[in-house]
Amino acid sequence: MTIELVDVNITSPGRNFVTLKITTSDGITGLGDATLNGRELAVASYLADHVASMLIGRDEDRIEDTWQYLYRGPYWRRGPVTMAAIAAVDMALWDIKAKKAGMPLYQLLGGASREGVRVYAHASGTDYAALKNAITGYEELGYTAVRVQTGVPGLGQIYGVSNAGPGVRYDYEPAKRSGDRPSEERWDTRNYLNHMPGIFSQIREDFGTDLRILHDGHHRMTPIEAARFAKDIEPYDLFWLEDCTPGEDQTALRLVRQHSTTPLAIGEVFNSVYDYQTLITERLIDYVRSAVTHTGGITAMKKLLDFAAIYGIKSGIHGPTDISPVGMAAALHLDLAIHNFGIQEYMPHNEQTLEVFQTSFTFDKGFLHPGENPGLGVELDEDAAAGYDYTKAYLPVNRLLDGTVHDW
Repeated sequence: MTIELVDVNITSPGRNFVTLKITTSDGITGLGDATLNGRELAVASYLADHVASMLIGRDEDRIEDTWQYLYRGPYWRRGPVTMAAIAAVDMALWDIKAKKAGMPLYQLLGGASREGVRVYAHASGTDYAALKNAITGYEELGYTAVRVQTGVPGLGQIYGVSNAGPGVRYDYEPAKRSGDRPSEERWDTRNYLNHMPGIFSQIREDFGTDLRILHDGHHRMTPIEAARFAKDIEPYDLFWLEDCTPGEDQTALRLVRQHSTTPLAIGEVFNSVYDYQTLITERLIDYVRSAVTHTGGITAMKKLLDFAAIYGIKSGIHGPTDISPVGMAAALHLDLAIHNFGIQEYMPHNEQTLEVFQTSFTFDKGFLHPGENPGLGVELDEDAAAGYDYTKAYLPVNRLLDGTVHDW
């Protein structure tokens, strides 16, 4: 049996998704997530114009060989577009293989290592009252871990904070459908550094020590600022501080580590094991934050997490709503199977998205399970997908108060 058809589906049920569908000569289909937020069409073109024809006639069972063929063969390696395209092919082939075996994918990865996958929610508010309300709501839904983001005095809209008002629904979508230009936000690190420790103090006072608190710095601090911040928040026992500095300079984390025992997570913008090499071998982080979708798929992510396990580093796979339900399912199967699981990011998709992508995973008291359907457990309704046309959307640009372009 061989690969007979390769199709790229672009749909936008509230936000844009790129899905690869591979069909074998005996009619078995597999799905892969190729969504790259704000640059979706680049990956769609890479797949449709350069990869699809290379796959026709190949043996769908040769997953490792196909991965190496797509990574080493083109000469130009790595990068988010290439690795998202490879990830989509890889997910689709694993989906097919597990369907042929009549098993959920996690069984082919060694079987379950746990009963369910602990997830964290996104709680935010423009002020502490709204944030407290959101955290309370998530606890009532059974969550035991929340990522907290809040407004900073003197700033307007900033990353991760919903303007929808009090409530538990996290409906902040940073990719703005704003025509041909991204929106712009303002930032002041000094205000942020002085404001956030008090927020964590208040959360601990109101919610106690059992709640797992996570926070995302979103690459906005210099190494010395991140070292100060990580040290300042030590008394509040964060589960992790994420992306405290820009990810490109792996050695920057040495300075943070020297000054603080706050656990560190990084890797949301990484797309290969080489981005982690120093961070892992020097134990400069505690959690790997890459998405299966952006890091070469299940084959590559499994190898990366096995490498991290040697150094006592756990998983914290990226999983916001710019990862499609297909990519989320791939993450959940890995989460369930690997030994060094840490926690899984989880933002429920909207009703329109779940109309297009029918999923088998379930949520119960703060834990997800990928389900027992063969394969990834996600099916694409192509007729429903056709009802949602692609709409150009950009992530914001960030500037300091004096107008200097800053990390977003």
